[in-house]
Amino acid sequence: MQTSSDRHEYPAHWEADVVLRDGGTARVRPITVDDADRLVSFYEQVSDESKYYRFFAPYPRLSAKDVHRFTHHDFVDRVGLAATIGGEFIATVRYDRIGTDGMPASAPADEAEVAFLVQDAHQGRGVASALLEHIAAVARERGIRRFAAEVLPANIKMIKVFTDAGYTQKRSFEDGVVRLEFDLEPTDRSLAVQYAREQRAEGRSVQRLLTPGSVAVIGTGRAPGGVGRSVLHNIRDAGFTGRLHAVNKALPEGQKDVDGVPAHRSVRDIDGPVDLAIVAVSAEHVPEAVEECGRHGVQGLVVLSAGYAESGPEGRERQRELVRHARAYGMRIIGPNAFGIINTSADVRLNASLAPQMPRPGRIGLFAQSGAIGIALLSRLHRRGGGVTGVSGVSTFVSSGNRADVSGNDVLQYWYDDPDTDVALMYLESIGNPRKFTRLARRTAAAKPLVVVQGAGSAPQGHAVRATRLPHATVSALLRQAGVIRVETITELVDTGLLLARQPLPAGARVAILGNSESLGLLTYDACLSEGLRPLPPLDLTTGASPGDFHEALSRALADDACDAVVVTAIPALGEGSAGDAALAEALRSAAERVPGKPVLVVHVELGGLAEALSAAASTAPQAASAKPGGVPRAHPFRPLDRLAAPATAEVPAPRTGARLIPAYPAAERAVRALSEVVRYAQWRRDAAEPGRVPEYEDIDEKGAATLIGGLLADGQGLTLGTEETCDLLGKYGVRVHRALSAPTPDDAVRAAGTLGYPVALKATAPHLRHRADLGGVRLDLADEEQLRRAYAELTEMFGTPQELRPVVQGMAPRGVDTVVRAVIDPAAGAVLSFGLAGAASQLLGDMAHRLVPVTDREAASLVRSIRTAPLLFGWRGSTPVDTPALEELLLRVSRLVDDHPEVVAITLEPVVVAQRDLSVLGASVRLAPPPARDDLGPRTLPAY
Repeated sequence: MQTSSDRHEYPAHWEADVVLRDGGTARVRPITVDDADRLVSFYEQVSDESKYYRFFAPYPRLSAKDVHRFTHHDFVDRVGLAATIGGEFIATVRYDRIGTDGMPASAPADEAEVAFLVQDAHQGRGVASALLEHIAAVARERGIRRFAAEVLPANIKMIKVFTDAGYTQKRSFEDGVVRLEFDLEPTDRSLAVQYAREQRAEGRSVQRLLTPGSVAVIGTGRAPGGVGRSVLHNIRDAGFTGRLHAVNKALPEGQKDVDGVPAHRSVRDIDGPVDLAIVAVSAEHVPEAVEECGRHGVQGLVVLSAGYAESGPEGRERQRELVRHARAYGMRIIGPNAFGIINTSADVRLNASLAPQMPRPGRIGLFAQSGAIGIALLSRLHRRGGGVTGVSGVSTFVSSGNRADVSGNDVLQYWYDDPDTDVALMYLESIGNPRKFTRLARRTAAAKPLVVVQGAGSAPQGHAVRATRLPHATVSALLRQAGVIRVETITELVDTGLLLARQPLPAGARVAILGNSESLGLLTYDACLSEGLRPLPPLDLTTGASPGDFHEALSRALADDACDAVVVTAIPALGEGSAGDAALAEALRSAAERVPGKPVLVVHVELGGLAEALSAAASTAPQAASAKPGGVPRAHPFRPLDRLAAPATAEVPAPRTGARLIPAYPAAERAVRALSEVVRYAQWRRDAAEPGRVPEYEDIDEKGAATLIGGLLADGQGLTLGTEETCDLLGKYGVRVHRALSAPTPDDAVRAAGTLGYPVALKATAPHLRHRADLGGVRLDLADEEQLRRAYAELTEMFGTPQELRPVVQGMAPRGVDTVVRAVIDPAAGAVLSFGLAGAASQLLGDMAHRLVPVTDREAASLVRSIRTAPLLFGWRGSTPVDTPALEELLLRVSRLVDDHPEVVAITLEPVVVAQRDLSVLGASVRLAPPPARDDLGPRTLPAY
């Protein structure tokens, strides 16, 4: 607690958990007067060299005056932060506000001196870099805009911390000391540095969980059965390459093993380090297990135990305490209520899950929150891999359960540069941080495909995150903009993943179709049209086609420059057995391997033999373990026993290096749906290589808009602007709103028309009639006073008094297509720009397109063309095309306004009439409010509890 003389109360919102460079975690919090003993203990563990670098002289111990100075802060002009693990300090940082003369000062002085001290045992873990991000955020909050630091030239590590941070800097050398000065305003480079450090740290934290050198299973039952005993067997039977330990505090004294695995009554009894603990005890005993793990130095936990947030308010609080407890010791958690994790790498072979058998190794990464969904994914991939494609091997699998700590974002960070993962498949019941997820997804999708099934669930229970207010469809559209391949079902997830795993990306949407069934070819052709592909006329090889005919036809199709992908359709031939299937499979593979740059898919009808043959040459399926004499082979949990393996006498062909594995599908619609998703993703990759630019407009008055907004928000309250303020603000960004004059009486309407000039429009602006020309609340092309008075009388007769109608008079705009432009700042997803046609298309059918702000010129053009009714803008059925370049410029200007001024939390321009030349904004509304906090601009933190 701080004393009464302190100028500010303890700033609890500065507390945060951070992931360090090596994947461990630390707690960052303000230093208080209660930390005197911790500070002294911390200082005693710092080397003399580090002390010398900090104080520029030998400084063996802190005096009482020093301790008082370093623990008493006002949290404004003097601030100290500490990084802690297990409640003890591992590093400190402080700033002192100074004036132009370098002496202590108060606001409005905006410069401060900053200094760090990191315990030697924790140097090199990125602690100072993380503390710099947090102290800089604190300083900006307190009105400090610049840091100064004096460093000895020999202190290269600390100089590197400052110079690598990405801030705008100035360096000088005087009296044997390096003086660094840098602005604290985030720059593109500082954000890039921050994101790169975030990726390395969070990716490393997941890597530590997936590649442990030693594992302890806590809660291994004394009798066979139970979760702990099952997981222990699964890890052992998978051939885990590290050290495995069983832990159960109820084990009898003297029992040294459980089923051949070394056994202990406590983690702390294990001789040597433990990298990962699998916790399978009841919820009430988990805190004891976590404490023992923390004291033993365990790096991470997989908590299988249930009874947490999924069970109600008491469980949610238990889950929060679990996370706080683990993070206090620098441990990360998968779970609780998790299904487990799998790593098929030959160097690890870890099956720390409830799946009784290890999946076959491969290049697909899997993430699911739900254990049931995880089982379904593993099962489907196994069935497809064993009997259809041979390309469904798994690299890593994570089922996060309640997702209390490690989330899909963390796993994405790991997969981004994991050399063993080529394709990422994710089932997300919810997205807790859409802004971060879209940022990570965009970066990942540029390197490897990311396929997502997105549920419509709420934020994870127990998480202190802002929920998005955007509709589910809008979030899906934003994910697609970020390069995510969005599918609707687990079946589509697997279908698409299999195609991406071993087939190249197509160069376009032109699809050749060939096969031995005319009907199946036509079905495939129609499916391609439905999915927006450009199919070529199907080639019917007739039912008598031989494997050689398929080979020749496929070779011709792949060699054709007018073809980007090939779908082969096949039905079984009467009287042919496995030999015929194998011959056809080999014919297709050999033809595909000659032209490796185009994807090939097979649609088959009940061709089990062909499906097996397509995968045989490079199958990664594990071979059956030899059964004991007279015994029965152990059946795989995901397939019938009679399909477990070839007969013992069968010779299994060795995998062919680089073999072209062709995915096969039991229905044309499934194959084509997967292909269409891959075609769209390939186009996104090409577009992402040239993302466009955010244009600069010379007539934008950014400072004038900032002054206007500041004045309107002077009282700190949000408000919807009036007509004059709206027009003024939009005008500063070059958006001209067609003038409308209030007409509370017929005479006022006539005077307004005289001011504007005939012809005019008379509109009712009451909420229930606004933008509803279909209800008769709008009269257009009124050429004179007589028509205007008659229209006014009709409106009041039909809909009520002028006070109820709120009529306005507006000059006529050129005829065109009515559209709507909206921008909104969502607290979770960020600023979103939306576009559609006004009226039923957007309101009833939801035909709106969305992009994240800031929008580039290429994205603005794509936004206009993304709605289903876009043909109406481009001369549909002989109509006159409208001025879409003017529309794109309007979208870019609105995007700039919202991006430059986050206080503009909502804009609606409706209708925007786009004519053959130019456009007219006939209605506009703007709402201002203090902007929501930007998590992505602040320091790195883990979700709060």
